[in-house]
Amino acid sequence: MKHISIIVPQGNTIIDTIIAPYNLLKIANTYYKKIKGLEEDFFTIDLVGLNKEPVQYQNYFQISPTKTIDEIAETDLVIITAFTGENLEKDIESNLAFVPWIKKCKIENDADIASLCTGAFLLAETCLLDDKPCATHWMTHEYFKQRYPRVVLMPEKIICDDNGIMSSGGAYSFLTFMLYLIEKYCGRETAVWCSKFSEIEFDRIDQNQFMIFNGQKEHDDEPIKQAQLYMETNFEEKLNIENIANIVKINSRSFLRRFKKSTSNTPLEYIQRVKIEAAKKSLESSDLNIQEVMHHVGYIDEKAFRNTFRKYTGLSPIKYRSKYNRKKN
Repeated sequence: MKHISIIVPQGNTIIDTIIAPYNLLKIANTYYKKIKGLEEDFFTIDLVGLNKEPVQYQNYFQISPTKTIDEIAETDLVIITAFTGENLEKDIESNLAFVPWIKKCKIENDADIASLCTGAFLLAETCLLDDKPCATHWMTHEYFKQRYPRVVLMPEKIICDDNGIMSSGGAYSFLTFMLYLIEKYCGRETAVWCSKFSEIEFDRIDQNQFMIFNGQKEHDDEPIKQAQLYMETNFEEKLNIENIANIVKINSRSFLRRFKKSTSNTPLEYIQRVKIEAAKKSLESSDLNIQEVMHHVGYIDEKAFRNTFRKYTGLSPIKYRSKYNRKKN
């Protein structure tokens, strides 16, 4: 038997990350009891708040905690639910009282700790993630890296698990993560049944194909911003890094160092990501064939284009078009 604590946070929370895990665990209970001949639920679930006052979300919905953190003496799994991202700093501040309780659950009771999407920010506040891999929503990666430099962010991953310190990728990928948790505790048969019953994709391992590259411009290095803009407006060309450094009047060595520091990418990686983002948009909306798309974004070598495309999306150009271009289906 496992006791599950689903956090009911204060502030701008994605309520689906409270409701859906609760429902999926209930579904798992139904099947697991049947195949194991159990009379009682395998999962006992509490919605855990800082107090028992109903918490209102999005002006319409209320969730009432079943227990407070002071009433949970022992638990097997803490699920840290997600913030909307509208004001992460404020939401983290509003929920810091959960931090010592989460740490206590892990350190004193050896509970598993799992964050969903941007719940990784609250998990990182505990320092339990230091030097460990972590997944979260791709939209928040830059802020996360700045705020928690000791955490090993895994941008492409949907699931990270290091000795029971777990995290999931962005948005509704937490549904895949919940199936992972159900398999961990109840076995694959139950997880597969929950996948089929709920019609949730099983065993998806990355979120690359969903990422949209907008460039990292939340820095104060104006010449580097000029270089980024030049890359983004001239992606059709064969871009030369030394020439770009000359255009923004920085010597090559300093340019490479400053660019990496400001954007978390090398200039070559940034150029590749800009080109692949342009290719994705073309594959989603145009009738151009793969070779035409390749030439449009400045690639000559088809093998290099396909390999780079797969590196940043997890799919081949053909599979990406088949999945996202309605005209081609």
